[in-house]
Amino acid sequence: MSKKSNKEICLNYLQKYEEKDIKSIENLFSEDIVLRDWKILVYGKKNALRETRKNFAAAYSIAIDVLFTYENNNTLAAELKITINDSEELYVVDVISINSDGKISSIRAYLGRGED
Repeated sequence: MSKKSNKEICLNYLQKYEEKDIKSIENLFSEDIVLRDWKILVYGKKNALRETRKNFAAAYSIAIDVLFTYENNNTLAAELKITINDSEELYVVDVISINSDGKISSIRAYLGRGED
């Protein structure tokens, strides 16, 4: 079995997030993950999963359109259009780092704006 690329890992994470598949996300996170966005900063898998569950509970639907990706050795940045509950649109850049075990070690999310 070949090792997945960082881009494949990140796109898989975004797909599982869109599907609200917490079990798959748990398998993608490293134990020492750092999760940071414009509202929160948490350390460790347990806390990151708790925040992810809160996001899932607050939204009956999540749609993620990957607009662009940018990649270097262990980090991928993804420009995203996220639609929550079929109406709220967020433009976000996720900067996702992957450790040597192929696990997500950090997610830093930056809120942007649309083009209008």
